[in-house]
Amino acid sequence: MSPAATAITVRDAVAADVPSMASIYDEQARTSVATFDTEPRGAAYLGEKVAGAAGSDIVLVAVDGDELLGYAFSGPFRPRPAYDGTKEVSVYLAEGARGRGIATQLYSALLGRLDALPDVHTQVAVIALPNDASVSLHRRHGFEQVGVLREVGHKFGRYVDTAWYQRLG
Repeated sequence: MSPAATAITVRDAVAADVPSMASIYDEQARTSVATFDTEPRGAAYLGEKVAGAAGSDIVLVAVDGDELLGYAFSGPFRPRPAYDGTKEVSVYLAEGARGRGIATQLYSALLGRLDALPDVHTQVAVIALPNDASVSLHRRHGFEQVGVLREVGHKFGRYVDTAWYQRLG
């Protein structure tokens, strides 16, 4: 079966998924501006997200059999009560899983769950630029660019802009 024809399952993350999730995230920390972490965080960071998942803080994984291909999550936008109806969302994929529509599957599931919650009104995403694939993914899911912060990150010896995207539920 070709990679594009493989059946992918999207489900809630469990503790056993954390090492694979951490491997994906840590690779991004080492090699890309998809995260502004400059050092790998290991399993503790994602373990906290998975353990704390409840209500509108959701962590989903995409798996093919026993192989974890990526994950998406929603979490607090800012730590103040007036922001409770706004969730920041993000998606990360293993290198070999990119370009196969898996991020679309993860976001469809995540945003569908958020849309079903009466207390979630807005989702935001931050995209380091340039990143045409991420911009396209977010636009396909109804996000609109609401601003660009110039040179707010510094990684790999250069300054990086971030685009802010928003989706109203």
